[in-house]
Amino acid sequence: MGLKRRASTGNTVVVEVLRIIIVFFGGALGFKIAALATNESPDPVLGSLSASMIGLVIGAGLGYSFGGVIARMLVRAMDESDSALDSVTPEELVAGSVGAFGGALLATVVGWPIFLLVDPAIAATIFLFWVVVVAAFSFRVASRRKNTVIASLGSKTGAGSTLPSASRLIDSSVAIDGRIVDVVKAGFALGRIVACQPVLDELQVLADSADQRRRGKGRKGLETLEELKRLPGIDLVVVEDSAPDLDEVDAKLVRIAQQQRLTILTNDAPLARIAQISGVPVQNLNRLAVALRPPVAAGDAIEVRLIREGKEHGQAVGYLDDGTMVVADNCVDLIGRTIHVEVASVLTTSNGRMLFVRRTEES
Repeated sequence: MGLKRRASTGNTVVVEVLRIIIVFFGGALGFKIAALATNESPDPVLGSLSASMIGLVIGAGLGYSFGGVIARMLVRAMDESDSALDSVTPEELVAGSVGAFGGALLATVVGWPIFLLVDPAIAATIFLFWVVVVAAFSFRVASRRKNTVIASLGSKTGAGSTLPSASRLIDSSVAIDGRIVDVVKAGFALGRIVACQPVLDELQVLADSADQRRRGKGRKGLETLEELKRLPGIDLVVVEDSAPDLDEVDAKLVRIAQQQRLTILTNDAPLARIAQISGVPVQNLNRLAVALRPPVAAGDAIEVRLIREGKEHGQAVGYLDDGTMVVADNCVDLIGRTIHVEVASVLTTSNGRMLFVRRTEES
């Protein structure tokens, strides 16, 4: 939200700079027209003011009146051409600055002949206006293509590389889960995390629910986002809903990720599949948790505490310390005890890992 305020302030500055340029242009144009109309006569027309001075005042006044409108139209046009530019990362700032400098040079080369065609005062204002517009547009284009620009400067961070601080679009499942906070504290998933308004609205609806369980989930999700915002190394950005034509939050997330070239961070397997089909990069915390679990293979001996009966006759179920479900055959009589078992097979699914074990002679 802070970045959005800075972007708004930046637009205001651009509008005022363009307005001042238009005021100078209007004044110079009015002065020139009045001078030509009176053959540059210095005789006073209104009090002590000559026609040229009256033209200057009128031109400057019209420039001030219409300058703000024209400048806002130009800024709005640039905003609409790049609606995804909601924040500026260091990479975007470097690339944008290079682009603005290059754009200003190009505008200078293309625009200088104007001094050969019209009055120098008018030419100067047109030239300055042209350079500012081209430089601002070049900044936006270059910042959106930051990887390519930085790669062309000789950086190892190229368009084809995977940045460790890639921008991630968080969904409600990750916020409610809360493990992302521990992942960040461990030094992973640093960089920009984007929370879109539809996800915030979804969490707020849950937090306001009359159902205690749903209310707890919503509050947990909002607390996770608040904690992420306070963590060093994280730049939490809130973006508006840029897909109002879509009803489903998952569809909105995919659209926003496509528009802003974000990686979706989720625990929701269906959303992950939809995103992958749509060509959107996905990071699934559940898969990360599975990948970090100690490897277990058939024939390994492990220790597990059995806590309840399984679905099949004689089965008992327990869990390892990392949350892996263990299904033990012919162990229903050992429920409530910690026993040694041998792994018969390992089943890995999108939701995690499940072990099928058999009792040993010890147990």
